Amino acid sequence: MKLKPLFDKVVITQKKQEETTASGIVLPGGDKEVPMQGSIVAVGPGGNVDGKEIKMEVSVGQNVIYSKYSGTEVEIDKEKYVILKQSDILAIVE
Repeated sequence: MKLKPLFDKVVITQKKQEETTASGIVLPGGDKEVPMQGSIVAVGPGGNVDGKEIKMEVSVGQNVIYSKYSGTEVEIDKEKYVILKQSDILAIVE
């Protein structure tokens, strides 16, 4: 199934969670924090949103950091995605 976001929405796959810390400590399941980084897999067309013209500044394939409590998590074909507004993206990782 292919996701096609509408308006100023972006679809992101989350970065995989680390199982161990840099010093080698294994993290138990409850101590893992959901990463706020991911890779863009689909971008909406932008356009007129709430009376404002929105130009999409991101593109497919870019790695980004986004707000912690933003977006909606969905699972399609056993893959997890986050759908969020472009304005919830804080930075592009280069």
